[in-house]
Amino acid sequence: MSVESRRASLEAAGLVHPRAEAVTAELFREGGSFFFAMDKVQVKYEMLRAVNVDAETVVAASAAYGYSRAEFYLVQAAFAARGMAGLVDERRGRRGPTKLSGEIVAFLQASGAERSGSDLAREVESRFGVSLHRRTVERARLRR
Repeated sequence: MSVESRRASLEAAGLVHPRAEAVTAELFREGGSFFFAMDKVQVKYEMLRAVNVDAETVVAASAAYGYSRAEFYLVQAAFAARGMAGLVDERRGRRGPTKLSGEIVAFLQASGAERSGSDLAREVESRFGVSLHRRTVERARLRR
């Protein structure tokens, strides 16, 4: 696999190390076809290995692999909890609406256009037990 195709694959998967140029560890400076500083998962794994197997200090290893000391501990905890899957960053942000169920959205969309968002928010709270901001109600009514 060429360097360019490997880079393209990593970019497509969202696995590019954000500071690949900061990786100064010997394994990655030597180059070769296996160690690739842009591969975030590989860099994280080798950083953990440097501390646990090679007995490097956390400060030295995190600096050599382009991470901060605090990031090292986050990577270590994720690896301890989930193994190799823990080295892949989780998707950031919310996983979807937290309060709007399909039933609530259907109710809001079926309500008359003359009803205000604040009136509907009060009714949703009394009917479904869910407190919504009036703007959330108004946006939900526009989705179709």
